[in-house]
Amino acid sequence: MANTQLTPGIAAGRIGADEIAQNFDDLHAPFEPHEAAVASDRCYFCYDAPCITACPTDIDIPLFIRQIQTGTPEAAAKTILEQNILGGMCARVCPTETLCEEACVREMAEGKPVEIGRLQRYATDTLMAQGVHPFTRAASTGKTVAVVGAGPAGLACAHRLAMKGHDVVLYDARPKAGGLNEFGIAAYKSTDEFAAREVDWLLQIGGIEMKLGQRLGSDLDLATLRSTHDAVFLGVGLGGVNALRAKGEDKAGVEDAVSFIADLRQAEDLTNLPVGRNVVVIGGGMTAVDAAVQSKLLGAETVTIAYRRGQDRMSASRYEQDLATSKGVRILTNAQPVAIHGNGTATEVEFEYTADSGQGLTGTGETFRLPADQVFKAIGQTLDGMPDGLTLSGSKIAVTAAGRTSLDDVWAGGDCAEGGDDLTVTAVAEGRDAAEDIHRKLSAG
Repeated sequence: MANTQLTPGIAAGRIGADEIAQNFDDLHAPFEPHEAAVASDRCYFCYDAPCITACPTDIDIPLFIRQIQTGTPEAAAKTILEQNILGGMCARVCPTETLCEEACVREMAEGKPVEIGRLQRYATDTLMAQGVHPFTRAASTGKTVAVVGAGPAGLACAHRLAMKGHDVVLYDARPKAGGLNEFGIAAYKSTDEFAAREVDWLLQIGGIEMKLGQRLGSDLDLATLRSTHDAVFLGVGLGGVNALRAKGEDKAGVEDAVSFIADLRQAEDLTNLPVGRNVVVIGGGMTAVDAAVQSKLLGAETVTIAYRRGQDRMSASRYEQDLATSKGVRILTNAQPVAIHGNGTATEVEFEYTADSGQGLTGTGETFRLPADQVFKAIGQTLDGMPDGLTLSGSKIAVTAAGRTSLDDVWAGGDCAEGGDDLTVTAVAEGRDAAEDIHRKLSAG
């Protein structure tokens, strides 16, 4: 965590271990069998189910809920995992309230959808607890594929390719696999090291060799990967962080929210993790909410999310916004940072009120200050380096159908590729679909 040792207002142990444990307990308790039976009974099992259309991985939701209702959660899990091999994690972190559950007929008729996410977790957890891997690897094709990035897109791609009989080498820059599932989501959404356990379970398919601590551009060269493998999939995510472009953002106490969340996720004892007394998070997405809520749960006295546009423009769902405010986080909108004040160390953030006329955002000239000894930047990430030969679309890798890049033996998916929603479930779909396309091409060749 950058520069915190220089900042007097940032300290560890603001609250005790018992309160920390309670604060970071599972956000949603898992269903007991009888609860799952009751919840599944609310499904209408629609023939033309809108929830399927709303699911980025096209899971047959009515079918898996019917399988739970009939007492076969293991079969339900296989229905889920056939489309989404990371269905256990997606059940925990997917914004179901704006996807499948928002489209649920019960939601539209009664304002209370079928609890699809919790039912999905019940099914996948039941199967994984048995130590069973429901898929069998096909006979070896003799083809090898390099998958760079062991996050959701890379893991989904690697598993589908291995299942088809291809040999996969899965590279990742970090010392642990999982990507954002391991390092980038709030700790209360994925407890008991579930991300790591899910990776271990996924690897049971066989045919996947994991090589960690291998970063594209320094340890790995795309040209070499292309020459030594039959195909390459890039799921490297976004490693760069956007700048605030505010005077004083280099002061001690100004940090990247993604790094803070990663530190928190990997901390063995959260009572030793320092947090500010007055925390300001700048941004309006899921990362901003996760950083803000966890700061409050660590014992920060005041936590404010500041976003430059109106609340209706925040990319974090309304459910997540309400979660933040229920934990004591203040959401301040139409405010953009102009300066971080303090003598080498952050003490205040100066903001300017903004107005959106429909033709762009403008400052009003009216400013105010908030006390802040810790400031988190959560204003988006950028692609960290670009291998030669790949075409960009804006700030991401340009792709066509099924993740094909401008190089005919290279595919890409997840946050690093254009068109994604920066969601685990979308990344899984892109990795899976790219694997199917790679398999078709390798089989034809």
